[in-house]
Amino acid sequence: MTSRTGPATATLTAAPQSDLASDEELGRGLHAADEAAFAAIFRRWSPLVHTMATRSLGDSWEAEDVTQQVFIGAWRGRAGFRQDRGPLGAWIVGITRRKIVDALAARTRRLTLAQAAAGVAETAQPPATAAPESVLDRVLLVHELSLLSPDQREVLCLAFFEDLTHTQIARRTGIPLGTVKSHCRRGLQRLRSAIEQGLDMPGAA
Repeated sequence: MTSRTGPATATLTAAPQSDLASDEELGRGLHAADEAAFAAIFRRWSPLVHTMATRSLGDSWEAEDVTQQVFIGAWRGRAGFRQDRGPLGAWIVGITRRKIVDALAARTRRLTLAQAAAGVAETAQPPATAAPESVLDRVLLVHELSLLSPDQREVLCLAFFEDLTHTQIARRTGIPLGTVKSHCRRGLQRLRSAIEQGLDMPGAA
């Protein structure tokens, strides 16, 4: 019996001929909510998605979760796929990049909040070396990162937390080197201004 609640990406089976279909045929099948076509799409593209996520996140478990999220997002957003706007593979890669950015942002929030909690604990100790302002700055940083554009956030997360150079970021993300430098410069300016002012800035352009 076929499930109507959504795709079970790990368990769906399909007729063998689905794997021989062209990307265009699979795209039409996806748009028509054909679960057999979706299963073939998963088999065809999940290795690439998982590789991209692993390279960006450096964690196979996180990459597996991102892979599942990508294909859940593809199924739920299938009505938005348009063959005339680009090939199926490019559409899936686009979803993958967004999910990787979300995962990096979530990791940043977890790390920063943990550091903030540690900083709060340190302020209870007699030495006056831990400044409450630094805790607020870290919390504010997470908030401000969330307001940047996805590309700016991805670039800054890779620069801050993986210590990648501009060239390495460009190679990993596929973003042109000049654009990476621009994202870093503008993103840092926005973060610096927000932290110095201690004010919420408007949504990222």
